[in-house]
Amino acid sequence: MQLLIGTNNRGKFIEISDALRDLPLTTIAPKDLSIKEDPDETGSTFEENATLKSRFFHERSKLPTVADDSGITVDAIADELGIHTRRWGAGPAASDEEWIDHFLKRMEKESNKRAHFVCCLAYTDAKGTMQTFEGRCSGMITDALEADYLPGLPISACFRPDGCDCVFSALSTEQKNCTSHRGKASQLLRSHIQKFI
Repeated sequence: MQLLIGTNNRGKFIEISDALRDLPLTTIAPKDLSIKEDPDETGSTFEENATLKSRFFHERSKLPTVADDSGITVDAIADELGIHTRRWGAGPAASDEEWIDHFLKRMEKESNKRAHFVCCLAYTDAKGTMQTFEGRCSGMITDALEADYLPGLPISACFRPDGCDCVFSALSTEQKNCTSHRGKASQLLRSHIQKFI
């Protein structure tokens, strides 16, 4: 089975593919189908945005499609990030380096480093039926980057999840799939897909 992962974020594509890697399916990206446009993220929640992205890419591909909407909230700057995470601060056109530099400078003056990641995956099957799956993870923002990171996921190098002694991007794939917001949502998706394969 082919599964379209409806994102142009390379890091998200890798993480979702890794979580599903043992299933009898082939993951493909929009660019593999020459789908160049992205939907406008007009939803007011992660679930609404994931849903509209999944529907958008499913309608264009006619394939089973999963789409991600995710972000972080930081207690010290509540209401500044959330569903606007990537568009916040340095803006959506900023490079990973520009975005994370702006974020870490913004956090320098904050003593409360508590933060919470949320991921919602929306899965549309071949018949057009949709299901959503949510994962959450809380932890602390570190003062600086503590590891390399996948393209498109710079904040994973300065977020240390509760119960771990290193940041997201320093975790093994297995640890990340059990701990991270995207890993947890992907495991729920995986269980759902397994019922129909």
